[in-house]
Amino acid sequence: MFAVVRTGGKQYRVAAGDKIAVEKLAGEAGDKITLGDVLLAGKDGEVADLAGVTVAAEIIAQAKSEKVIVFKKRRRHNYRRKNGHRQQMTLLRIVSVG
Repeated sequence: MFAVVRTGGKQYRVAAGDKIAVEKLAGEAGDKITLGDVLLAGKDGEVADLAGVTVAAEIIAQAKSEKVIVFKKRRRHNYRRKNGHRQQMTLLRIVSVG
């Protein structure tokens, strides 16, 4: 069975056993969480009823994403700024859907 869940302003298609990286969630490695905002659930190409469907997940780790470089420049004014940013992420393992 699969489900589409919304967390951190993004949507993810998940099934039991999947690993996903989402925006930072509260908790430590090993904690169990429930993703309650289920948008769609289905099995074998059929859409299931959403009543009572929840997605259980386990936090694998708290990590940072790839570095994004921000570079600003104004030509002929000797103005250059370089900045890097790494977004906080949470790695999840989907335990069950349903």
